[in-house]
Amino acid sequence: MEVSLQDKDRIFTNLYGFQPCNLDAAKKRGCWDNTKKLLQIGADEIIEVVKASGLRGRGGAGFPTGMKWSFMPKTPTPDRPNFLVINADESEPGSCKDREIIRHDPHRLLEGALIAGFAMRARAAYIYIRGEFIYEAKVLQAAVEEAYAAGLLGKNAAKSGYDFDVFVHRGAGAYICGEETAMIESLEGKKGQPRLKPPFPAGAGLYGCPTTVNNVESIAVTPTILRRGADWFKGFGRENNAGTKLFQISGHVNTPCTVEEAMSIPFRELIEKHAGGIRGGWDNLLAVIPGGSSVPLVPAKDIMDAPMDFDGLRALGSGLGTAAVIVMDKSTDIVRAISRLSYFYKHESCGQCTPCREGTGWMWRVMERLREGKADASEIDTLFEVTKQVEGHTICALGDAAAWPIQGLIRHFRPEIERRIAANKDGQMLEAAE
Repeated sequence: MEVSLQDKDRIFTNLYGFQPCNLDAAKKRGCWDNTKKLLQIGADEIIEVVKASGLRGRGGAGFPTGMKWSFMPKTPTPDRPNFLVINADESEPGSCKDREIIRHDPHRLLEGALIAGFAMRARAAYIYIRGEFIYEAKVLQAAVEEAYAAGLLGKNAAKSGYDFDVFVHRGAGAYICGEETAMIESLEGKKGQPRLKPPFPAGAGLYGCPTTVNNVESIAVTPTILRRGADWFKGFGRENNAGTKLFQISGHVNTPCTVEEAMSIPFRELIEKHAGGIRGGWDNLLAVIPGGSSVPLVPAKDIMDAPMDFDGLRALGSGLGTAAVIVMDKSTDIVRAISRLSYFYKHESCGQCTPCREGTGWMWRVMERLREGKADASEIDTLFEVTKQVEGHTICALGDAAAWPIQGLIRHFRPEIERRIAANKDGQMLEAAE
């Protein structure tokens, strides 16, 4: 098993934009290299290769990609064609990888869309891009037009005999539209609210047709997996945590960055090798949110030597998510930080589910009082109980995302919350005595 990734094994070779993003430059980097031959191995065989590679969804949930593709109907009808929807919304706080792919290597995504679409017998792909990504949307649209002009998309795409269209759709800035069924609703021109499941998108998705929703990174890596082989991809990372991954490191490190690394790389090695270490040294590390704001934080002592993969972080009561690693040193007001995240989820709730609509606001208001110390110690347990009533009781996972950061705070930093409450009471007693 490889631990650290070598340059020769990197999939995203223009992650930092040192080379142009146009079609000619993309071809020099290996994109669109005899794509027709890749498609000739057959739709079912492509799915089997992706299954064998161990690729799990890079958008947060980590569901096996090949298995997801296999749920699509094998014989779509003209009145109910299959569709591929690519999630380029990237609204998770701390996440900044998909925009780098779109900005600097859009043809890698487009070739992946063609291959994934072919494997799922899809008529077209819709790339749903976040509205604030103004520059990225322009780059992506230009790449789509280049691919059409070169005969790589559209009728007889890449001379394969397969017709496949790609449409770029700009969203309107709602975090909830990152949820796959809310994204489908938004694509249809409706309010972005999650749908009840079942039916699942593979049965009735976009326009009532079978649909698969995948993250940008999940789609963009598939051409390289087919070219280099499933065993090559599976050679990185631990069992059930295969492949390379884009890690997005922000916060209190010396050199924040987005970097492609092997799954399961230890946290300490990831930070030392690519982020220049912790600001103020390792003794100054307080906690880490390892997978974007929706996963629980992990205290410094637990995260130091943890493998950065799905199973390793789940064992710590957190998750890899999108691998948006938010590092917090001891200068962080940890209660205030989690309260700020609580406000974000309260603001972004679509309001469809009562536990989420009412619970997110209630949790944020209690978090604010805990931040100021203007609460009773018994309210900590009450707040934790409310997070459990919200978690798992909503149509989509936004309720869970709002609950988990608070649960992590209470689980690991309860003494700090209690200290604030005690300090506030002591201050009130001093004022009264004076």
